[in-house]
Amino acid sequence: MVENMNCPEIKKTNCHFCGYLCAFEAHVENGRVVELDCDATRYPYDEAILRGCRRWKTNLSFLDDPKRINYPLKRQGNRGDNQWQQVSWEEALDDIAARLKTLIESYGAQTLASAIGGPHATYWPLHRFLNLLGSPNNMGIGQICWNPRVLMDTVTFGWTLESDIDLENTEAFILWATNPAQSDNSAFWRTILRYAKSDNFLIVVDPVFTQAAAKADLWLPIRPGTDCALALGLIQVIIEENLIDSEFVNQWCSGFDELSAAAKDYTSQKVAALCGLEEQDVRQAARKFAQAKASAVVSGRGIDQIGKETAPTHRAIACLRALTGNIDKPGACYLTEKSDFVPEMELEMSDSLSDEQKAFCLNTAYTPLQSYQGYSQLRALTEKLGRTLPMRYMSAAHPDLVWQAVLEGKPYPVRALIVEATNPLLTFADTKRVFEALSSLDLLVVLDYYLTPTASLADYVLPVAGGIERPVLQAQGGVANVCYGGPKAVEPYYERRSDYEIFRELGIRFGQAHYWQDETLEDAFETTLAPTGLTWESFCQTGLYSKHPGFYKHLRQNEKGEPQGFATTTGKVELASEFLPLLGGDRVPRYGDLPSAEKGEGNQEAKANNLFPEEEGWETLTLMSGARKQPYNGSMFLNVAEFRKSYPCPLAELSKATATRLDLKAGDQVVLATEKGQVCFTVAIKKMIDDAVSADYGWWFPEREPGTPSFGGIWESNINNLTEASLGGAEPLIGSWNYNALSCKIKRRDEIERG
Repeated sequence: MVENMNCPEIKKTNCHFCGYLCAFEAHVENGRVVELDCDATRYPYDEAILRGCRRWKTNLSFLDDPKRINYPLKRQGNRGDNQWQQVSWEEALDDIAARLKTLIESYGAQTLASAIGGPHATYWPLHRFLNLLGSPNNMGIGQICWNPRVLMDTVTFGWTLESDIDLENTEAFILWATNPAQSDNSAFWRTILRYAKSDNFLIVVDPVFTQAAAKADLWLPIRPGTDCALALGLIQVIIEENLIDSEFVNQWCSGFDELSAAAKDYTSQKVAALCGLEEQDVRQAARKFAQAKASAVVSGRGIDQIGKETAPTHRAIACLRALTGNIDKPGACYLTEKSDFVPEMELEMSDSLSDEQKAFCLNTAYTPLQSYQGYSQLRALTEKLGRTLPMRYMSAAHPDLVWQAVLEGKPYPVRALIVEATNPLLTFADTKRVFEALSSLDLLVVLDYYLTPTASLADYVLPVAGGIERPVLQAQGGVANVCYGGPKAVEPYYERRSDYEIFRELGIRFGQAHYWQDETLEDAFETTLAPTGLTWESFCQTGLYSKHPGFYKHLRQNEKGEPQGFATTTGKVELASEFLPLLGGDRVPRYGDLPSAEKGEGNQEAKANNLFPEEEGWETLTLMSGARKQPYNGSMFLNVAEFRKSYPCPLAELSKATATRLDLKAGDQVVLATEKGQVCFTVAIKKMIDDAVSADYGWWFPEREPGTPSFGGIWESNINNLTEASLGGAEPLIGSWNYNALSCKIKRRDEIERG
């Protein structure tokens, strides 16, 4: 029998289109992928997850999408004119390095900043390059995603927590300000579905009746931005009704009396009125959470993105867990452990940045916790128990300060920017300001798959290898002993390269060769895993390295034979923080009242009212600007024809009562406006709170030219035309800005056109 030489080879590989990086098998012929299939033998070990996802099959079409960038492109003509010259990698990297060196000679290494985004890239190579170069100015959106929870957990417990949800032990579970059916749609959402079918109690806190809320035993339709008040109200009920875990609080918590005094005024009656809830629902939620054998909380961006209330809300939720003894026990949560593999901070080589270079951090005078100084002080506590947070994420530059340094040269000029795996014109607040800043740079380098609106402004666009073409190892920022991922199936098509190779080559041009001894990303992952005893090849067989840290770690004995406690100043869970006052923060969480429409207070609202008077027909609503919807992921996948057919236009969701009051119906076109600008959306009717609007996030039109004149339609329906990230309205310790409790105006679009 003659062997069939055309039989495809089956290669293990991974999806890169969300943070789960699910495993699949690629059928490869002559170096090209011809088919994809599920692989339930590797993480997340559930074929149904992949089968239920609409994104993963698009990996195949993305490989040879005619609009993909395949070769390095150098700008010709003016920014945004879509005039490009294809150049070699050597020419591109040589010129980028030369131009950077010239700028550094004039302004210092701090003149280079970076911007990062989604989970489909490996960021530590970029951060290593910046550290070795001497720039502290990496910029992302950590202030409104992940950082606030990690920092407030660490301040309270000495390290970060993860929820331990299981049907046997978790009798009460709060899903707070997140909708995993849309934002996750993977393993966690399936956990929620199983939990909802059990005899346990599910509470969902969300202004919108989400898919998760539909599965809940109790839906709390909270008024946006009042989450801290609700958390303090739950605490007050628990203390008032003596539902605390007295043994845990007396032995392992400090500051109970201070917290009790701070929560005293937040009666269930007052909180219900403030949050737009029923008083009996507030009390029921508190009782269910406190009286359960074990209770857990998972929160999302809805809390991370409420500006000044972000950090105190996370602190209050941390205290809620502690008061009920739901700390590091089965069915509640667990303190994560340091990783067995090389942690991200070491991969970044963060300690190579000198104190003099750290002093150039733009945040220092503004956000004392999200800074190198704050990080150093917090690190001194966490290292009591041998754990270290990733430095670059926890000190990342605040975007508004970067744009100020670009546009005004204050406190020094930032003249160069490297953008990786993000599209700042869509994903960063205040699009007009971002556009002005990007347009004025001396050097803008973008690593991406496509010519996005941001890429259209670049001096160089570098083609990055994506899913299937590059290996991946996700390690959760190095705060836990778990990592997952897998190999590439094929060599990158055309001349695409991995981000590691790009920054290694740039680093070598700056004399960093000694620090880039791993030639490939696979070699780097091999080095990363070496302390575990795994090779990269053996890791790829399962796609997961994970060791559950166990529970009750505070009871472990130290070298003196005493319980090790928590890595805080007091060695206990700090209901009243000893650390935060060192940075100007409060010892206990407090809620600052949001401005009310009746009082006409608050900068956003006052500006909106002044700019769009009531007599012109504009109506005032509360805007939630961050709605993520499947099958899209942030600003990604809008170019997939199948997805656009099923979800063709950006939606502004209103309750039926609000739509009726405004004489609007589903399908009507409306304009949303703040003092920053105006954008157009299509009305959808949704079960949600009244007098509010939830607008889709990250919307643009990839079918249009990415550059001039419309820049992919970024001015039409991009909600960030209405937002801002100025520090005046931000949370003072971290710099979190407000996306989810804004005041905006709304008006039917045809009324504006007739006017």
